[in-house]
Amino acid sequence: MALFRKIAIALVVFVVVAGAALYIVTRGDTADLSVEAVAGTDPTLQEPDPESIPTVQIAEPVGWETGQLPEPADGLAVNRFADGLDHPRVLYALPNGDVLVTLTRSPKSDGGDDGGVFAAIRGWVESYLFSQAGAAGDSANEIVLLRDGDGDGVAEIRRTILSEGLDSPSGMSWLDGTLYVANHNAVLAFDYELGANAVTSTPRKLMDLPAGGGHWMRNMEVHPDGDRLFVAVGSVSNIGEQGMDVEEGRAAIWEYDLENDRQRMFAAGLRNPNGLDFSPWSGELWTTVNERDMLGSDLVPDYLTNVPVGAQYGWPWIYYKNNIDRRVDAPMPSFLTEYARYPEFALGPHVAALGLVFTKEGHRMGDAFASGAFVARHGSWNRKPPSGYDVVYVAFDERGNPMGKPVPVLTGFLNQDGTTKGRPTWVEWADDGSLLVSDDTAGIIWRTYAPESEPGAGVARVSGEPLRPPRELTDPRATFEEDYLRRSTPQ
Repeated sequence: MALFRKIAIALVVFVVVAGAALYIVTRGDTADLSVEAVAGTDPTLQEPDPESIPTVQIAEPVGWETGQLPEPADGLAVNRFADGLDHPRVLYALPNGDVLVTLTRSPKSDGGDDGGVFAAIRGWVESYLFSQAGAAGDSANEIVLLRDGDGDGVAEIRRTILSEGLDSPSGMSWLDGTLYVANHNAVLAFDYELGANAVTSTPRKLMDLPAGGGHWMRNMEVHPDGDRLFVAVGSVSNIGEQGMDVEEGRAAIWEYDLENDRQRMFAAGLRNPNGLDFSPWSGELWTTVNERDMLGSDLVPDYLTNVPVGAQYGWPWIYYKNNIDRRVDAPMPSFLTEYARYPEFALGPHVAALGLVFTKEGHRMGDAFASGAFVARHGSWNRKPPSGYDVVYVAFDERGNPMGKPVPVLTGFLNQDGTTKGRPTWVEWADDGSLLVSDDTAGIIWRTYAPESEPGAGVARVSGEPLRPPRELTDPRATFEEDYLRRSTPQ
């Protein structure tokens, strides 16, 4: 009996000590800097503070009460375009004014075990985080059409046009009678004519994608020339901690050639690229990227950046061009810091930047929002205090360069008690020039616009004379000698 008593006392002591240790460890890191200080073209990057256990502060979704609305910026109004949707994520406006939305969640796990007990613990933690953030449950795997036929700013027609063949769908594009859809594991093409009540064709697989993973969304955009698609694929992990073999083809943007039916990796080193759009100033591809975790509440800021062909942004070995992440075990490629790019614009730490659109001709957002980009910041789960939970505007100058700090467009999602009414996810232009915002946890599509504004003129394309090639080859030594002699000869 004495033995059992000793064992019981030892267990109690162990539980108390372990609980106290867990309490201390999981208090997490409180931010020293404001979100604004870690945003813009020259963000403050603190010294990293590696964490064994991530800082966790989840904003539990409580929904919107009847009549409640997000808080728009001065001069803007907001209303519900549609509600009652099952976790709406990506929005896509068709040329005829219909709006498509994917009802989707992460794909089901295949039940694989890559790490025994630790894998099981990680899976439990991830499941808990998803549940607390309102993202748990089965994916509806539907594409719903929303139509505002009478022009009152509310979609009175709602119709599921596609559900067969979908598996955690995200990005969509339409071109010349074809609807392109990015599942988590493949890009599919469906025959679909504008205005049709359903997609009835059998899908054609264009390309496989790395399936599932920690970052499962696959956004997609068709190039303005109509000859290729771009698909964003996020990493499995935070910093390659499961090995780089499982990251093959991930943390990248892929280009698919529609004319020649082939694909290539377009850019790499992007931990979790999401929103895609083309700059109206230059036509260049831009994206939003979610950066790494567990370096403290002030690191590393998510960002908005251009993506030239062959671009490399350094993940997992480095961030912001020359900051080496010493936690990464995989050997770093040679000269990575020399050719990695510095992101154009920081959006703040852990804000979870997702949807992206540039200013478009015919917009109804007013002069204050007439030349820049709109970004949905889904909101942090690993920062104290929380960051994001809003839609912001990034102003660009006349040459197409971002400037200043993110400007709030829609706020009021995060409550003072740490709960949240919803989480802005995607942004898209409606046919009437208003900005649509999906709110996945609340199941709502919001619509915001400037009531007193006229349709905006859009952004003027930057043009100029290209650098002309030399007409003849010259010996650089002759030029040097001629210049040297001219300078050294007494006059």
